[in-house]
Amino acid sequence: MACLKDELCGIICVNKPAGFTSFDVVAKLRGILKMKRLGHGGTLDPMATGVLPVFAGKATKVCDILPDRDKSYLAGFRLGARSDTQDDTGNVSETAEFSGIAETRLREEMKNFRGKILQIPPMYSAVSVNGKRLYELARKGIEVEREPRETEVYSLELTGYDEKSGTGKFAVSCAKGTYIRTLINDIGNALGCGGIMTSLVRTSACGFTLADCVTIEELQEISETGGDFSTFVKPVEKVFGEISELHLKGAQERMYRNGIKLDLDRLKFDKNVPRVKVFGENEFLGTAVPDKENGVLRIEKNFY
Repeated sequence: MACLKDELCGIICVNKPAGFTSFDVVAKLRGILKMKRLGHGGTLDPMATGVLPVFAGKATKVCDILPDRDKSYLAGFRLGARSDTQDDTGNVSETAEFSGIAETRLREEMKNFRGKILQIPPMYSAVSVNGKRLYELARKGIEVEREPRETEVYSLELTGYDEKSGTGKFAVSCAKGTYIRTLINDIGNALGCGGIMTSLVRTSACGFTLADCVTIEELQEISETGGDFSTFVKPVEKVFGEISELHLKGAQERMYRNGIKLDLDRLKFDKNVPRVKVFGENEFLGTAVPDKENGVLRIEKNFY
C-alpha cells in the first residue's frame, strides 16, 4: 500500500486494557503515534480487554468495508444474579437464591444457545431506537421496547465452572453483533436464576488474535525511546483473509489505477467470488467486485 512519506499505514492490533473505551484507545494512540488518521474495528465495552485492531493512515479506508468475520471471546460469568447492564459494572441484584446449578444442567441448557439465536439488544448498548442511543435512554432511567435480532453462535464451550458459587467461564465464537453479556443473561434466565458477565476478553477479531497484539505501554515506550512502530504494523490486506487474489501488471495495472473497468474475460481468477483482493506488481491496490452481468471488474475500494 502506498503511503505518504513517513506516514504509518496498516493495522496495529492493540490488547485493549480494561477501563478504556475503544475510542479512548484511538485517542491515546493519536498522541503516541503523533497522527490523527486512525480508526478502529469492532467496539469493545470499557470492562472488556483483548483484540482491538486500530487502522492507521490510508488503512482507515477499510473500516467501512470490513468483512463480517467471526469474533471469539473468553467470558467470565456468575449465575444467581441480574443487573441493569447485564454485567457486574451495573446495579446488581440477587433476584434468585442460588443454591447451585449442576454443571450437567448448565451444559444441557447451553445447547439451546448454539447456532442461530435471537437476542434482544441490552438497554446499555449503542443500538439506536428512534434516533436515540439505547445507553443514553438507559442513563436517564428510560427503558424502551427493542426488537429481537438474529445472530449466530458458532461455538459455546464451558471452560470452567464452580457449582457452589455459580461462577465460571465460557469460550464463545460468534457472528458480528452478538452481545456476550446478553448471552449470559439469557442462559441464566433459562436456568431460572439469572446470570451476569464478570469479565470479557476478546481473543480474536478481523482475523487477528491476542498473539498479534501489542499493549499501549509497549507503544508508549517505543515513542519515548524513538523506536520504530513499523514492526507492529500489519498490512491492511490481512483483514480480507483468504479471499481470492488478482495480480495485475503492465497495461492492466495502469488501466486499473486510472479507474478503468477491466474486462472479466481477460482476467485470471474465480469470477464467482463476491470480492477479490487486487495487487499490482509491487503493492496491494485494493478490493474489487466481479460484475458478471456487465462483464467487468468493478473497483470497490482503492488503497494506493
